[in-house]
Amino acid sequence: MIAEVQIPFRQLLDAAPDAMVISDQYGRIVLVNAMAEHMLGYSRAELIGQPIEILVPEQHRAGHGQYRQEYYQHPRTRPMGEGRELYAARKDGSLFCAEISLSPMEVNGSLLITSAIRDITERKQIQKALERQTQELTRSNTELEQFAYVASHDLQEPLRMVSSYAQLLARRYRGQLDSDADEFIEFMVDGATRMQALINDLLAYSRVGTKGKPFTRTDGNQIIQKVLESLRFIIEETHAHLAVEPLPVLIADEAQLVQLFQNLISNALKFRGERTPKIHISAKEKGDQVVFSVADNGIGIEPQYAERIFLLFQRLHTKKEYPGTGIGLAICKKIVERHGGQIWLESKPDEGTTFFFTLPLPAKEE
Repeated sequence: MIAEVQIPFRQLLDAAPDAMVISDQYGRIVLVNAMAEHMLGYSRAELIGQPIEILVPEQHRAGHGQYRQEYYQHPRTRPMGEGRELYAARKDGSLFCAEISLSPMEVNGSLLITSAIRDITERKQIQKALERQTQELTRSNTELEQFAYVASHDLQEPLRMVSSYAQLLARRYRGQLDSDADEFIEFMVDGATRMQALINDLLAYSRVGTKGKPFTRTDGNQIIQKVLESLRFIIEETHAHLAVEPLPVLIADEAQLVQLFQNLISNALKFRGERTPKIHISAKEKGDQVVFSVADNGIGIEPQYAERIFLLFQRLHTKKEYPGTGIGLAICKKIVERHGGQIWLESKPDEGTTFFFTLPLPAKEE
């Protein structure tokens, strides 16, 4: 019987990427393919006629016969990856993690079982490496949260004291000492103020992912109205012209979207150059997401800095030219990525900059 099925099986089995081992109703191996020889370390002659348990780890062989008998009584196709983690044994006694599928078939009135064996050692190693990376990321995030707590409590209090006394010195003794003393006091006040701003911005950055609110249905037009109201005085002061096209409804963290638009519009107002600021805000649907754009006619950005400015503390200008901590755009990037989007820019020096970012659209109701 085996001789009759061997020829058509041999060509098919040898082309298979998995080790294929066919056994009869008594658990004896009757046919193997080339991959089985390579994977298991046996020659065909060494496997044919041997019990299938030769491929089972030694500590499980005694009980495997019972499992095999139960399967033969109720044969069914068992897909790969079903059930518990399995191991297969090579000729040299070494074990490897395997996925094994079983397929029963009847040939000339006899039941044959095809076992497809796949070595998943590399996949398991990658999985364990990913698990380690996930654990490391979790640990890193926990440390970041702890740092945020320290920054908001333990560091803030002594810094407020330094800042308060520096300002007191400036008010009480400015002009009473020499010019060097006045300059030193000014440096101290400025340094304390900038440090306080850095800590507050770094704290805001760390909280984007850890303190964000759940996503809810959010109207983009209402978001812009809130932002424009909060920036009303600087808009009036700079005589800025803003054009806002209708914006879509999103599923998002409303407070973070307010912060996102506020940072981008504030940047457009800050880096305006000598021209009257013109800002254009629009959104276009593209597939299952919407592409927002915030365009201005400001000083622009050199192409080589297009990615750098989204990093923490990256400034292209001195604090005397343009105040700030260099964290605003990093916060924008983190907010967009938390919402599953991307952010980038297009710019020409002295002509203006357009910031683009994508956000997913709500799923359409059937």
